[in-house]
Amino acid sequence: MKKISVLIADGNRDFCEELKNSLLCDSSVFAIVNTVHDGSAALSECERLNPDVLLLDMVLPQLDGFEVLQSLRGRNRRINVIAMSLPIGDEYVSCALRGGAKYYMVKPINFDAIKRRILELYNSYEKESPPTVARFKMSRSMDERISNIFISVGIPAHIKGYHFLREAIKMAIDNPDIINSITKRLYPDVAERFDTSASKVERAIRHAIEVAWNKGKIENINNLFGIKVYSSNEKPTNGEFIALVADKMLIESA
Repeated sequence: MKKISVLIADGNRDFCEELKNSLLCDSSVFAIVNTVHDGSAALSECERLNPDVLLLDMVLPQLDGFEVLQSLRGRNRRINVIAMSLPIGDEYVSCALRGGAKYYMVKPINFDAIKRRILELYNSYEKESPPTVARFKMSRSMDERISNIFISVGIPAHIKGYHFLREAIKMAIDNPDIINSITKRLYPDVAERFDTSASKVERAIRHAIEVAWNKGKIENINNLFGIKVYSSNEKPTNGEFIALVADKMLIESA
């Protein structure tokens, strides 16, 4: 079975070495193709090696992470990027996500969390069962479709609820019954993957939905589902919104 090839680009050599060794502890799943320490080398190695995943520090010499993302898009490279950095403003996080990063992780980063993010890009959460390329493409398409829905209804990419909500919808697509155990299973499962608490997941998802409603894009939401589901005076619960989006995607994929 195909291993997931990973390129690490970070200016901190000690961090690179620790991250590489952590990934190599799961050598049946991950293959480290190289570690580099500046943006120019990151681009060169992406061209040469075409890794499945680039772990990209946003603060790099020569070319910073934003310039690397821009160059990768300009060259039509379909490499999945997980952006990393020390704490910076929300506008930078949003910029990185708009630039093509799939996830944004703030240092200090738990290495097990990085592994989970990589596996999630491949729509696989079990280390014992490395995903196939076909499953990876399906997962990437799913992420893009969910992101397009969020853009349409007005959920911004820089808030935490965006990522929690996307994960919850993917879980509901994989296992529709989980929506009936939203507090006992869905919130805790999302929380585990993001190293947070179930209560924070619930609040962040509720906030994301409130942001969309406050932007007044009710017509977009109704158009999305093809019927008038809500009015400006109504707002779905977390479970209702997750179930609606998951059902829509399941129907479209049928």
